[in-house]
Amino acid sequence: ITAMKRRVAEMEEEAKKLREMQATLEQQSADLADDKESVDARSIFVGNVDYSASPEEIQAHFQSCGSINRVTILLDKFTGQPKGYAYVEFTEPSLVAQALILNESVFKGRNIKVTPKRTNVPGMSRGRG
Repeated sequence: ITAMKRRVAEMEEEAKKLREMQATLEQQSADLADDKESVDARSIFVGNVDYSASPEEIQAHFQSCGSINRVTILLDKFTGQPKGYAYVEFTEPSLVAQALILNESVFKGRNIKVTPKRTNVPGMSRGRG
């Protein structure tokens, strides 16, 4: 009987540890979601980008708007060719409004489209009809 009580106590202790670990994981995932939303809030989508454009050239085009964290040109995962659009992440969300002024500006002979980056919401595209 004492062995069973000891075993039950060990199991309860382990269950307590698992609940604590679950709580910390939930907190970390909530922090990551908040971080993703803050990155999206200070980022823009740039469409109709010339295929020969480099991240440095795009950064130079948007440098007048303020400090830039990162420029991402999306590539086709099979061919490695640019898809013709990019994302620019600024250091401050307020700089996005200044970047939107460059909508329809000419970059490498093409009128680029500049819009705020949207945040993907899981399940939004799963409808039928």
